[in-house]
Amino acid sequence: MQRIVALLALLMAIASSAGSAQAQAWPSHPIRLIVPVAAGGTLDLLARTVGIKLGELLGQPIVIENRPGATTSIGEEYVVRQPPDGYTLLMSGITLATQPFMRANLPYDPLVDFTMISLIATSGNVIVVNPAVPAKTVTELIQLAKSSPTPLFYGTPAFGATGHLAAEMFNQMAGTKLQQVPYKGAAPALQDLIGGQIQLTFDNIPAAINHIHSGRIRAVAVTTAKRYRHLPDIPTVAESGLPGYEIVAWFGLVAPAKLPQEITTRLYSEIVKTMKDPGVLDRLDKMGFEPVGSTPAEFLAYVKVEVDKLGTVIRKSGMKTQ
Repeated sequence: MQRIVALLALLMAIASSAGSAQAQAWPSHPIRLIVPVAAGGTLDLLARTVGIKLGELLGQPIVIENRPGATTSIGEEYVVRQPPDGYTLLMSGITLATQPFMRANLPYDPLVDFTMISLIATSGNVIVVNPAVPAKTVTELIQLAKSSPTPLFYGTPAFGATGHLAAEMFNQMAGTKLQQVPYKGAAPALQDLIGGQIQLTFDNIPAAINHIHSGRIRAVAVTTAKRYRHLPDIPTVAESGLPGYEIVAWFGLVAPAKLPQEITTRLYSEIVKTMKDPGVLDRLDKMGFEPVGSTPAEFLAYVKVEVDKLGTVIRKSGMKTQ
């Protein structure tokens, strides 16, 4: 019996040593970074910006691979099914918190089937209205929505997008009934807003900021917890009459579940360096991102909070993917 115990201990030590050696040798070849949306969008641009510097620090190129479809679940499910060896990563975002509520029979659990590595960045939205809309503050917008004989219509770039969630959270907290008009992308929604076909949108700040400065649309409030540095005169929704209101788009790096701790730690440490690089920060600032670079534990805690918050909004609104 003692010999058997000793043999088992030796085998476990050998396995542990082999796993440690494998982690120490990582990475020995290029790493795939799966982006679950089409090339050219916000998430894709962020992944490419971060991926270049991260690859330099790791000593291996980061190869971007776009796998769009079913909102983001096709790309996310693909990553779930890959081996947890550090050679397949995923850059995803707020859909990690919303997919379980939006899509029936989702074949994975984001909180179980992924290793959270780091919250990379966030990006806020802004409530913007057509200049003909008389409301200039959140209070006035609420009053107008409640007193108008016809609904106020807001545009969204897609069903379940951050702007859609932001508007539904607004409806629930303000007691309004703003009506959604879904578009195939942010650009056509913005054009209809400028043209007066819809009254408002909860638009991504980077997409709306130039039109705000030109006067073609008017900013009412930002959805972030603090004022946005490039729109310092625009208040937050929370300080404008809806305390506790906050919603942002967020983006993070994850891997398949059971990624070795050594690889997780290495990735996190290099992400922190990446998010402090002056060139990366300059590009992110121009695109309207707020850089973060959290620890894996902080990222997991953040996602859990978002699951609770956004899950409540989705359940109350009855939102389901079509």
